[in-house]
Amino acid sequence: MANRSAETTKAAEDAITRGTGNVFADLGYADADERQTKLRLAHAINGVIARRRLAQAAAAEKLGVNQPKISALANYKLGGFSVERLMTFLTALDQDVEIVVRGKPRSRAAARISVIAA
Repeated sequence: MANRSAETTKAAEDAITRGTGNVFADLGYADADERQTKLRLAHAINGVIARRRLAQAAAAEKLGVNQPKISALANYKLGGFSVERLMTFLTALDQDVEIVVRGKPRSRAAARISVIAA
């Protein structure tokens, strides 16, 4: 039979830490909100491209960029894209982009940025 301290140690090792909802913040990135925003926008763009079954060349032409940029976007290599540029891509794909600003609840310590893509 195992002793109580071994059981307590095992339980501590198996503890689950709930994430914040932003994996980049959980990993300690200073620009976590921006990264999360770009990721959500890119996901929405890639979803539209996939639903329309656009080839990368056709998507590139529609968005006014070259095909390698679409490849980077498809692979979520977002370093070369600003949030503004990604929103512009969505509008070029006939998608509405809505930005909502509201006060944070008192129960939450810090304000946050979130993007909801339908």
